[in-house]
Amino acid sequence: MIAGMTPVMQPGTFVFCSMLHNEDATAATTVARGSFAEDEGMSVILHKEEADRRGLPYDEPMKQITLMVFSSITGVGLTAAVTTELAREKIPANVVAATQHDHIFVPAKHAERAIGILRALQARAQSET
Repeated sequence: MIAGMTPVMQPGTFVFCSMLHNEDATAATTVARGSFAEDEGMSVILHKEEADRRGLPYDEPMKQITLMVFSSITGVGLTAAVTTELAREKIPANVVAATQHDHIFVPAKHAERAIGILRALQARAQSET
């Protein structure tokens, strides 16, 4: 899977926000890039501008890198390899595994370096096949 992946930087800047389970959270999920219901509340991934418009607090602006390879929800090894490479370079990564692709959110300040690392990982895997 690693040799076949193509990391693509998605446009925009995203933030992770935590909201109480209420109507505001329900409304936010309609424009969210992703969401997850946790016991403490809703975690939502929003465009930074949307979070600012709603007055929601967040920590670090993130960029989304999509791994353009079909990755089964039961596939083994892709996210581990990707996050290990990024961790070696001290780049935090938040992985969202969706049904079609895996999406890696990295701090915006490290995004260009992160995509370079992932492209190098892909090239190494291709040379080994």
